[in-house]
Amino acid sequence: MSGQRAHVVVIGGGYAGIAAANRLRRRTDIEITLVNPRPEFVERIRLHQLAAGTGSATAAYDSLLGADVRLVVDTAERIDTASRTVELSTGTGLVYDYLVYAVGSTAATASSVPGVDEYAYPIAELEQADRLRETLATLPPDSPIVVVGAGLTGLETAAELAERGRSVQLLCGGVLGPSLSAPGRRSVAGRLARLGVEVLETAVVTEVRADAVVLGDSTVLPSAVTIWTAGFGVPGLARASGLRTDALGRLITDETLTSIDDDHIIAAGDAAAPSGHPLRMSCQAAIPLGTQAADTVLSRLTGDRPTSIDQAFIGSCVSLGRHGGIIQAARRDDTAVDIFLAGRMAAAFKEAVCRSTLWQLRRAAVKPGSSLWLKGGRRITHAEQTV
Repeated sequence: MSGQRAHVVVIGGGYAGIAAANRLRRRTDIEITLVNPRPEFVERIRLHQLAAGTGSATAAYDSLLGADVRLVVDTAERIDTASRTVELSTGTGLVYDYLVYAVGSTAATASSVPGVDEYAYPIAELEQADRLRETLATLPPDSPIVVVGAGLTGLETAAELAERGRSVQLLCGGVLGPSLSAPGRRSVAGRLARLGVEVLETAVVTEVRADAVVLGDSTVLPSAVTIWTAGFGVPGLARASGLRTDALGRLITDETLTSIDDDHIIAAGDAAAPSGHPLRMSCQAAIPLGTQAADTVLSRLTGDRPTSIDQAFIGSCVSLGRHGGIIQAARRDDTAVDIFLAGRMAAAFKEAVCRSTLWQLRRAAVKPGSSLWLKGGRRITHAEQTV
């Protein structure tokens, strides 16, 4: 690079993007720019709390990013790989030497189910959770609420609202908590029952209306608010930039997280698909993937061979209201085992995990070489993903 400082642009200021930006600071001769559409970090693992009115879900970037990381509040519209430029919505461009693609995930839309886009409330993003919170504030406490999807986000949302005295029905579409073990599911079912949540395990939604949902057997359930938590999608930036993606739109990379189309683009987090087989969408995966992406960039800058990803999961931490939860243990490949912790102790542990996630990011902002993550996991198919 002719003696000039290398410029690394990180697109996305979520868990993976922050981890990558801070890790890159291990070298002082790199200029680092992080592009994010919002001026604050969104703590996505708390969005169900924001929606229910039991907590906040944002943190200031100046407490999470190293002082020498430049934050640009803007939206990346296209990556011009020929000129190595990120085109922003304001009409400006950022020229890069290397790019970390960490755009994260969004709520999945289900266009095959009529009425979802018009009437349902997703909560995968800050603005969506805010909109839901504002709507709930206008409703009487006994208004019927339907939560569609019984992955981890659906469980947390249903429990959080029910603990606040809301009338909640949870429509599972097949299995309650499919990523949990059978004993774990029984524990969660018991907690939901005590909170007054009506669980319809096999119910499948075929239509969402302004004031109801229609099930596959033609049953019509009244619903003042229908909350849609059935899966994730990803931003279309990679596809719009002519880069190869998987069916969902995640950037396909090799095992070093490098794009198979361009070795100056490295992906991390929910929008990465190493060898076409992504890890489960979660901050548990995003932070180490962000760290790994930064290490790949650093290796390429020094001419060293980047290492392959090698990551493990330890399980899932699920809040079930402020006074209950479940900690589901898993094998290193993220498959659940029949070991779990439930109740108030699990709720306290989940809260500690949420706090420690921010602590870990802040620690890396002060000490760029630090990282806390496990190795040795498998990737999963989109059909296996839960939230």
